[in-house]
Amino acid sequence: MKRRSRQTTGFTLIETMIAMIVLVIGILALEAMLGTGLAYMTTSQFDYIAQQKAAEAVESVFEARDIGQATWSTICNVGSAVCSSGVFLTGNLPLCGAGADGIIGTADDYNGANCAGGPLAAPDAILVPNSNGNLNPPVSLPLSSFTRSIAISSVLNGAGETITNLRQITVTINYSAGSFKNRKYTLNAYISNFS
Repeated sequence: MKRRSRQTTGFTLIETMIAMIVLVIGILALEAMLGTGLAYMTTSQFDYIAQQKAAEAVESVFEARDIGQATWSTICNVGSAVCSSGVFLTGNLPLCGAGADGIIGTADDYNGANCAGGPLAAPDAILVPNSNGNLNPPVSLPLSSFTRSIAISSVLNGAGETITNLRQITVTINYSAGSFKNRKYTLNAYISNFS
């Protein structure tokens, strides 16, 4: 009597199930990576807005100095020990347009903790194309999740003494973007007494 040998070819059910489990884990990991990538991609526009709004505030300070609208004795924060009559408010404040003085972050831009309103110191917004894809008329998107703080401080030399004709401007933009809460962008610049 001949004994038959059992030869098996192909995959068993258990091998197939293990392969499917490995495949599903790989697909889920790829999906999670894709979701995170898309979330970061959507925040990039908010990151760009934060960078531009910080640069806008610094440029406003430089322009005010250059055209003589702000003197060296006013380019500091209100109540600061850096100079006697500072005009820049302290703390995180909503993004508002420059008020009548044309300088961002000063008292005429705000009514308490809110934007003063009107044609100049209105809450800041960006203009985007309408549903037809054109800018006539544009759609205004308020930047209500953004706040800005402007801090102006003295600069010290190597011996720890104040450099009288140089100050540091630190503009910090705080904002939320999608699922990323409490994001922050900080821009540092130096301004001198001389334009």
